Amino acid sequence: MSWSSGWWGPALTSDQSDLRAMLGAFYAAHDHVLDDDPDAVAALVTELAELGVWTLGTAESTGGGGAERELTALALERLGRAWPALGWAAAQAHAAIDVLAGDHRFTDLVAQIHTGQASVAVVDTVSAHVRLAFTGNALTGSIDRVDAAALQPHLLVLDGSERALLVPPAAITFTPLRRTGLGGALTRTADVDATTDTIHELTGIDATAARSRLRLGAAAVAAGLTGAAADAAADYAADRHQFGAALTEIPTVRQSLLGQATRSVITLGSVLAAADDDVQTLAVVREACDGAIDVAAAALQSHGGYGYLAEYGAERRLRDAVSLRAAVDTQGAAVATARTLVHLAPVPTALRKKAA
Repeated sequence: MSWSSGWWGPALTSDQSDLRAMLGAFYAAHDHVLDDDPDAVAALVTELAELGVWTLGTAESTGGGGAERELTALALERLGRAWPALGWAAAQAHAAIDVLAGDHRFTDLVAQIHTGQASVAVVDTVSAHVRLAFTGNALTGSIDRVDAAALQPHLLVLDGSERALLVPPAAITFTPLRRTGLGGALTRTADVDATTDTIHELTGIDATAARSRLRLGAAAVAAGLTGAAADAAADYAADRHQFGAALTEIPTVRQSLLGQATRSVITLGSVLAAADDDVQTLAVVREACDGAIDVAAAALQSHGGYGYLAEYGAERRLRDAVSLRAAVDTQGAAVATARTLVHLAPVPTALRKKAA
């Protein structure tokens, strides 16, 4: 099963089939291993933007593709199979445009996001990664990691249910951060030192919807990663012979491959079926990220000792799955969402002082 043919979801419409074929051809024409070369990353983002994929699911009225949720999920799933770091960055681009597009102050920035010329790292004050506070007239603090596939992204901080802060790159010091996977994410720590006159405050926004967009986007990327790992393991086992027969003749191997495929089917199905509800989107993204790690680990084992060789990609997918879960910070989201389950008030605004 090739990269472009693997699909663990329901039957595709003609538009979805066309998109899958287009992205399959795009993937085949490019290097399959992406590292942290800023020029290579920027070139890929620009090409995806030119294809209309980078912000496919944002509203046409804002310059986006206007795609429905299923088609958008397919695009992010395909990116998850190929370059998970770009899939996660594209999910953040979608969430950022959802928040920024209704404000005339950000017309130029939104246009640049659509073309891949500007990037936005979207973070949440409930995340363990984020430690920001107002001191006098300055917003200071740090963010453990941003994974926006850009050297100097804008920072969009979701704060509570109806508020966000946009911090320009000039007010942020970025430092490269080592990680195990997500090649091309250009992961950085961010130290913020911004005065209130350089920060843009957005109020009355739907931060809850932005969180749902991020979670379901990350889950789609994880589903793609899961499917790619399962497909690669099945291909390897079918082609590899031991004692005169294919590995797939061994019952335990078949059971493992079936388990990997089953997890892939369930993951993608949950991504496509989830409602825009805090609990559901959290459940989906947690299970998707955990499932990606489990399946990638099993797929590596299916390769035997060869799974640890870089040329097969199995070890890279496992590293990507671990890094994706860390980047999304499902644990931080769980802490906030648990309030819903016990009927507490929504998460309050964390950054008390409002920017000018």
